[in-house]
Order: sequence, then C-alpha cells, then structure tokens
Amino acid sequence: MDIKAIDVKKLREMTGAGMMDCKKALTEAGGDFKKAEKLLKEQGLAAAAKRGGRATNEGRVFTLINGKKAGILEVACETDFVARNDTFVDLGKGMVADMVDNGVAADGPELAATVQNAITTIKENMTVRRGKVIEADANEILTEYVHGDSGRIGVIVKIKTDKPQLLSEEPVTSFAFDLALHVAAFRPQFLSAQTINEDYRAEQEEIFLAQARKLDKPENILPGIAKGKMKKHLSEICLLEQGFVKDEKRSVAQVAKDLGKQVGGDVSVSGYVYYSVGEAL
Repeated sequence: MDIKAIDVKKLREMTGAGMMDCKKALTEAGGDFKKAEKLLKEQGLAAAAKRGGRATNEGRVFTLINGKKAGILEVACETDFVARNDTFVDLGKGMVADMVDNGVAADGPELAATVQNAITTIKENMTVRRGKVIEADANEILTEYVHGDSGRIGVIVKIKTDKPQLLSEEPVTSFAFDLALHVAAFRPQFLSAQTINEDYRAEQEEIFLAQARKLDKPENILPGIAKGKMKKHLSEICLLEQGFVKDEKRSVAQVAKDLGKQVGGDVSVSGYVYYSVGEAL
C-alpha cells in the first residue's frame, strides 16, 4: 500500500513517534490511523497518554470568575503576533465575560458575529474554538490560572469542602491556586481513575498486556506486569493520582485529605478544566 508523506507526518504529530516507525505502522494498519496509533503504543514507540495532535494553530485562552460562575474560552487566530495584540486580548476578555455574565453560548451566533466583526479590524481570520461555563455550589470555590504572557494554557479548578466557611481560609485558597498551577503543568486527562471511560481503560489494558508479552516472561505473570503498567499510567494521567506539584511524594488526593485535617473539615477536588491552544479536541 502506498503511504503518503502527509499521512506519515500526521501520525507523527499524533504520537511523537519517528517518521519511519509511523510509515511502518501505517503500512501494517492498511492506512488506518487508529490501528497504527495502537500499534505504535504496543511497541512502546508512542506515549500511552498521547491522545491527539500537537498544537497546529495560534490563539489564546481566556478565563473569568464572577462569584460562583467561571468561564473558559479558546479563540484561535492565524499568527502569534495577533494572539498578543491588545485588540485581540480585549476581544477575548469581552467574549468570556458575555459567557459568564450574560449566558451567551460559546458556540452560539452572538460570539460568532462578534468575531466576524473583529476580523474586519484585526484583518486576520479568527474563530471561537471552544468554551464553557462552570458553576460552583455553596460549598465549592473556583480558581483560575492562565499561563504566561502568551495565554496559551488556561485552567479552572473547583475545590469542595463540607463547611462553606472553610472556602475563605488561606490554606484552602492557596491549595486551590497551587492546584491550578499543577493542572497547567501536568495536564491530567481525567479527574480520577473512577472517571475514566471503559473503552479507554480496555484499550490501555490491551496495550500494556501486548507490551508485557514482548518481555519474554512466563505467561502467568504477564497480567501482573500489565496491571503494574496500568497503575503507573493512571498516576500520570489522573489528577487525583498525580504527585502534587509542590510535594510529589504525596498524591493530589492525599494533599487534599491532609489539608482537610489541618483546617478541620473535608477538602476535595470536585472538578477542573484544562485548555491548551490548538490541542486536539
């Protein structure tokens, strides 16, 4: 089968594997990208946690919190120059404020019209790529974080306590902000092992078992090896299982539990949103 260079390049961007490995995998998979990606993972040539393409366009992530509501919005553009332009930044801030304060939908006609009007001024193609509004209960606190001057990564985290008065305690607010930094740095794919969908879990278990078979070990110990690989994988992709950014010897879940003991109540992580400009949706 004739494999096109553009397809090899696409698979390389999806997996981070070498060009020749990508071409070989596509050939073996008959041009099927999903099968080729799985083959590369089984061979240990692609990161198991890799779930999409690298950033392919420019833009910026905007966040806003107003009381118990938070908004996060990604606006795409053609060049980094425009993404740093004050007019573009003001545009994004205004749109995320419309989402939070006025209930405007990220994928609705209002924001699309706003962008179209701005194109005539900025003179570059732009689109609203995605966005959402997150609401918190009386016993939850919302925290935002946008990374660096470029604004290419944006995070919203939601912390929950069993006593609303604890939400204003400095240790809790500090933990919430540190957790937002953590999410930006470690890019978890799931909140916890319990929130992983079964299709993804089954696929990874199959991949790790295939990798274990290549180790030339007795058949009866292969499931244990695969289970160990899965446990390590979960600690890398699940927020609550990850080592905390300020103390990697403790998981995020353990840090929250210890904080609860410190402030005299239960503290937990109830949700998060991570956006990175151009990531595969």
